[in-house]
Amino acid sequence: MPNPIKLSFKTEILPIALLLTSLVASFYFYANFPEQVPTHWNYRGEIDDYSPKTFAAFFFPALNAGLYLLFLAIPYIDPKKDRYVEFSKVYHIFKDILIAVLTLIYFYVGLAGMGYDLSINYIIPPAIGILFMVMGNYMGKIKSNWFFGIRTPWTLSSEEVWNKTHRLGGKLFMLLGLFLILGAFLPNQQLYWIIFMAGIVIIALVPIIYSYWLYKKVKSNNSKTPL
Repeated sequence: MPNPIKLSFKTEILPIALLLTSLVASFYFYANFPEQVPTHWNYRGEIDDYSPKTFAAFFFPALNAGLYLLFLAIPYIDPKKDRYVEFSKVYHIFKDILIAVLTLIYFYVGLAGMGYDLSINYIIPPAIGILFMVMGNYMGKIKSNWFFGIRTPWTLSSEEVWNKTHRLGGKLFMLLGLFLILGAFLPNQQLYWIIFMAGIVIIALVPIIYSYWLYKKVKSNNSKTPL
């Protein structure tokens, strides 16, 4: 069976290098972590939860490896696997940026567990903001499929609705990503996180509502078209 996403050394060198780096680091962190490692921070950037060092050292590398394998498997099991050829470059970009951000989060946790005093508010939110902006920039190029993108009954039923919904979703993702990057420097971090959570709700609900409205509009226009 032809590979729907065209794997090559060029496409896989970055994620594999990140996975191997995390794997090597996991044994170093495990050897140097205290028994309890900080793994959660509140909106003020204060540690509010800890995990056993085994979990802190090995969970993120395992999660990243599982995510990478999932990215490789999805195109094979999707009934619309033929569409992945049309956006294989974008698919690899999404895969790489997501694994890169998770790797950054893992190393932040690792360094914090070893006692380094690094402000989470200036590192993780901007990194997630970059993730959102990259995803938003390329979202409009994703083609209709069953696993990847904004999948509603209405986007899956119409190519036009799929394309227009993803263009809107891409703009919303980029706006939220820009806010995450710039908002990290706001003095009122509580307000920053409130706006962020509101933004998550907006980018989750607006494309769904828009896809439904657009589908009804397209269907209505098609019904008026004379034979």
